[in-house]
Amino acid sequence: MSIAPQYLSGEYQEKNPLFHAEDSPWKARQIRKMLELQGALPRRIAEVGCGAGEILVQLAKVYPQAVFEGFELSPQGFKLCRQRETERIRFFNRDFCADNAPVYDIVLCIDVFEHVEDCLAFLRALRRKGKAFIFHIPLDMNVQMVLRSSPILMVRSTVGHLHYFSKDTALATLEDAGYAVRSWFYTPNNVERPKSGKARLLRLPRRMLFSIHKDLTVRLLGGYALLVYAFPADQAAPPTETLPGADRQVAVPRA
Repeated sequence: MSIAPQYLSGEYQEKNPLFHAEDSPWKARQIRKMLELQGALPRRIAEVGCGAGEILVQLAKVYPQAVFEGFELSPQGFKLCRQRETERIRFFNRDFCADNAPVYDIVLCIDVFEHVEDCLAFLRALRRKGKAFIFHIPLDMNVQMVLRSSPILMVRSTVGHLHYFSKDTALATLEDAGYAVRSWFYTPNNVERPKSGKARLLRLPRRMLFSIHKDLTVRLLGGYALLVYAFPADQAAPPTETLPGADRQVAVPRA
């Protein structure tokens, strides 16, 4: 996987000193929710583009049966990872897609492929690395961001997004790359954790409209990302079971 110069030179860390470790507990909760909905108890979990590695640290607390391996190409990010290694959590400064490690039960790709110049080639190479995958995808393509334009330029300059997705284009991209989507749900990223004055002003309208019409809210006002559970379309679906009390959310076919 090719990587932009800003991730190697230290420019990205200058703009994002902690590699978003402060967001990791919240993201880990979303991943745990998806795993519980799927009835999954994975024993080997990998994360590609793991940043500071804090998501794996958080997941290790609730999945004692599992071992975790994180892959981060940025030397600055990898330096942060190494501080978090334990007997069950290991990190590597090498290309995950080119790695010869055995196939993992779950591969996490959390806020990653929107950064990759050739995201389809990346996703196709990634597909052979896991039995199942969890993707978290920012939904930058919404009416309020397009109308204002500056937010899209901001996520390009500060966090390196090269591609901008809606729910439908995100799911279509995964399908085009050879994945079968089993389940997805919106995550209230900028609603539960607003990081600007404008986001705080939009918090209540987003919540109110979301309770009435989820898709319309996300298309108009944004503030949400997409969490997807998928598996390679050319392989048998991984087994799943409904946990007691689980309210599984299945994928909704796109119009």
